[in-house]
Amino acid sequence: MTKRILILGVGNILHYDDGIGVHVVNRIQESGIDIPDDVEIIDGGTAGFDLIPLMQGRSKIVIVDALKVDDAPGSIYRFRPESLADDRKVFSLHEFGIKKIIDTLRIMGEAPEVEIIGIVPQDITTLDIGLSSAVMESIPKAIEQILKAVSQ
Repeated sequence: MTKRILILGVGNILHYDDGIGVHVVNRIQESGIDIPDDVEIIDGGTAGFDLIPLMQGRSKIVIVDALKVDDAPGSIYRFRPESLADDRKVFSLHEFGIKKIIDTLRIMGEAPEVEIIGIVPQDITTLDIGLSSAVMESIPKAIEQILKAVSQ
């Protein structure tokens, strides 16, 4: 049975801070934080449109990802997908396009409430597994925002 709420961490852990979404959801799972029974946590990695089946049947989806915006590394943004720009003038996530995935989900008749927790990376070009210290330090605050999004 599909759980009502999905926390979905996305990103490429092989490109340093780009994997922040995956690192955050893994931290939630490893920490023992009390998560409501109707919440599922998934590491979506770089799955792209393969995420759609995981997103179907949900009433709420919280997506955690690196956010390309001109701000200090580790800064956290919480917003709705309507703020994502197709032409990258507002907020931008991954090349495969979280916005396109959400739009496709809606075309398929799904209408979950979607919130995005975006964390500004310092380095997404280095080929290495890990996180910069600024991004690593933002994880507890990102988890707070995720838990708020889940409970509202």
